[in-house]
Amino acid sequence: MAFESKNLSVLAYANGFTLWHYTSTDTAAVIDSEDYFADAGHMLRAGDMIMANVASGGAGIYLVSTSDGTTVDVDDLTAVGGTDTD
Repeated sequence: MAFESKNLSVLAYANGFTLWHYTSTDTAAVIDSEDYFADAGHMLRAGDMIMANVASGGAGIYLVSTSDGTTVDVDDLTAVGGTDTD
């Protein structure tokens, strides 16, 4: 699948930093590929964070490592959550 702009939304903005939310049926590895977010390059800035819900019930945070307005690269997904043994 590909990036869908309707699934990207702002959660908070302050002092030049934006916290985003993105949901997708793509896997974390697909979303991590360079320029997955290229269509949103005019909005995303290096240092922004994207909280994401991805395929197979995964959730985590991507850090926008580079963005020049047209190309965007995010770091690997940092998983959020742990093991629930109860």
